[in-house]
Amino acid sequence: MTTFILRAMSGNGLVERLARSIGWTAFGFLGMQALRLVSNLILTRLLFPEAFGLMALVSVFMIGLAMFSDIGLGPSIMQNPRGDEPTFLNTAWTIQAIRGACLWLATCVLAGPVAAFYAEPQLAQLLPAAGLSLLIAGFNSTKLETANRHLVLGRVTALDIISQVAGLIVMIGLAWVMRSVWSLVIGIIVTAAVKLWLSHALLPGARNAFLMDRLAAGELVHFGKWIFLSTVLGFLIAQGDKIIFGKFLELGMFGVYNIGYFLASFPILLGSAVMTRVLIPLYRERPPAASQDNFAKISRARYGLSASILLLLACMALVGPTLVNLLYDSRFAAAGAVVVVVSCAHIPYVIGMTYEHAALAAGDSRNVFVVMALKSATQLGLLLAGLAWGGLAGGLAGQALALAMMHPALIRLARRHKAWDPRHDIVFSLAGIAIGALALTVNQESLAVLSTFHRP
Repeated sequence: MTTFILRAMSGNGLVERLARSIGWTAFGFLGMQALRLVSNLILTRLLFPEAFGLMALVSVFMIGLAMFSDIGLGPSIMQNPRGDEPTFLNTAWTIQAIRGACLWLATCVLAGPVAAFYAEPQLAQLLPAAGLSLLIAGFNSTKLETANRHLVLGRVTALDIISQVAGLIVMIGLAWVMRSVWSLVIGIIVTAAVKLWLSHALLPGARNAFLMDRLAAGELVHFGKWIFLSTVLGFLIAQGDKIIFGKFLELGMFGVYNIGYFLASFPILLGSAVMTRVLIPLYRERPPAASQDNFAKISRARYGLSASILLLLACMALVGPTLVNLLYDSRFAAAGAVVVVVSCAHIPYVIGMTYEHAALAAGDSRNVFVVMALKSATQLGLLLAGLAWGGLAGGLAGQALALAMMHPALIRLARRHKAWDPRHDIVFSLAGIAIGALALTVNQESLAVLSTFHRP
């Protein structure tokens, strides 16, 4: 065992790099989530629930702008044969910087209409200020993506943690003094600024410079046009519930919902972080269609990742109310029921969450877009139908049903790239059904509070 660990920590083969990358990604994610949790516990005692509701709305629109303008620069660098060439990287960095400036201008333009739609005047000032973090992030070094491409993630993890710590220290300090939602906004800007500095100073490689090579730009745009459309739909899938619930729920209750969602989404965010950083390089170097040996190796990785994520979801679904009561004061008690229902709603997603990466690694961004289009239409439609039928609980149930209904489309995508594993899907479908039924039964009394989640 000692020999195996030492080899995994020092070797340069694919298995060794893969093991280290999973380890660093998991360590970084767990570290950052632990920091966020600690700061969250402190901030909920310094600030009021409405502050978290306001910040949740700001975050939704910032994420939306970022996703609506995403042309897949990171995946392009990771999968393109020219991904290590300075000309290609500098062209990508130039496009990224232009995009960041456009995003900040968009926050300024949208601030007024968003504030009017939600009847929250503070959003008119909060959104442009928070948008400065998007402008800053546009100048992050492409050395971040180069490290992801080669599964060398130790320094990237350190960079993420250091920048997060800096931002959280500022948030807590200002919240102590100001007792205002502005402390959260300023903390986000500081986090982005520290990450920008570290991405250029901490990572090895040549510095970026402004350059626009027509051939490189053409390759980036050709691959990225479908990524752009997919991420637009991805925003609707990932953030559509918050856009709708932000209008449906009273602001303080929306802040409580966001606390519960933060806890429940931890397993999915961890799984997505690991898979995005690890699976595209793995599929690129070991395409499952090339040999049975490649398929078997990827299958083992898929089983391990799916089991780990499902186990974490099960823990959150089963102990959600107890965890919230332990960590937060009585103002946030209703978040426990949110943890249970959101965790159960995410279970169908785990079963097929590895398949899209096989298509992206093969450059098949077009068919990923087709799947995302079907998923967004199904999920938003069933969310709205469920919301009309059963309130918040009905909306989340509609999301879970949509994810289950989309699995045949994921199977079709996976089969195109010889990545589908039917035994895996059957095993984890049965396990997911059992976990969901048990969690809803055990927490039946706690779920009654969901009927109070509405706008008066």
